[in-house]
Amino acid sequence: MNQTILDFVMIASVIIGYFISIVLFTSSFYKSRANNYLALSLFLISSLTFLEWLHIILPDNIFVIMFSNFKFDTLFGTTVFTYFLIQIKHSFYNSKRYKWLYLPFISCVILEIPVYVFNLYGSILEFLLFFLRDTASIIFNIILIFYGRKLILETEVVSKDKKRWLLRLNLFIMSLIACWVLTRIEAYIFQSFNIMYVLWVSMCLFFWWILYYGVFKLQVIAQKEEIHDYLVSKNITSTPLKKKIKSSTTSKIITNLYKLMEDEELYKNPLLSRLDLATRLETSEGYLSQIINQEINKSVIQFINEYRIEAAKDLLQDPVFNKYSVEAIGLEAGFKSKSAFYSAFNTSYKMSPGAYRKLHKTS
Repeated sequence: MNQTILDFVMIASVIIGYFISIVLFTSSFYKSRANNYLALSLFLISSLTFLEWLHIILPDNIFVIMFSNFKFDTLFGTTVFTYFLIQIKHSFYNSKRYKWLYLPFISCVILEIPVYVFNLYGSILEFLLFFLRDTASIIFNIILIFYGRKLILETEVVSKDKKRWLLRLNLFIMSLIACWVLTRIEAYIFQSFNIMYVLWVSMCLFFWWILYYGVFKLQVIAQKEEIHDYLVSKNITSTPLKKKIKSSTTSKIITNLYKLMEDEELYKNPLLSRLDLATRLETSEGYLSQIINQEINKSVIQFINEYRIEAAKDLLQDPVFNKYSVEAIGLEAGFKSKSAFYSAFNTSYKMSPGAYRKLHKTS
């Protein structure tokens, strides 16, 4: 019964991996050069898992042995490393040396040709070749993953959110490789495959994390950065509330507050606090809250969110940004999360941002 459950977990993880790969390749939302390599990585690791399972239930099948000896896992390390290179915009990806990363896989395929031609399967020579290729593959993958982590830590060209995602992905892959190493130790020394099932369960969790948290969140961050870069390149700033500066007869603090929000767009900082504003305006938090409440009849967060909502509304109305998700627009406007954006927008317009965009398209 337990064996059946574990086999089901393996099959489920493989199906999920293939599903995510197809989504990454075909969906316009996720389409990018980096995600193509990530999709290929997930496809490879799913296929490797399925191949390992076949090797356990069909240990003497020549074709299963032959494909195992090709060591597609060397391609997995290369594709994942390439994904990291593209995400951090590293120059190594465009260098001539990059192609050498595929040499281990090509070597494994070449070494398999004489074994297949002379039918040496089951011989000591075939076992030694497999052991050498297997060990080299593990070392190769470990080097690439650790070196990839080093490059991610050193990069300064990506946002903190993207770097955090890449480091988490890298750590998850390190954990999978650690399980992989343990499966090999168990197989060679104890001739058993119990840890293999631990690896399959870990793979299943990895795929679910990729699907429901990782890739979607990263794509939202990437879209947010694209929106920001476009606005900067076109020198577009949010101006819907500038009338208030001209018509205001209020205190100097409030006038300077409007200037800060509109000239520097402080509201786009999701971590902007009452203390930050008070410090910039050279006053106390309590007095700032009091004067905003008296002269504008709003709390500090309501005042900040008013700017964020107006900025988001402009983006939702502009057809140029139709291809971007509502969540990415909310992040660019300064909201810290999707829930905060939806809550504030619904309070102001009695509808969700998505419904507002759809209504504007219809009209």
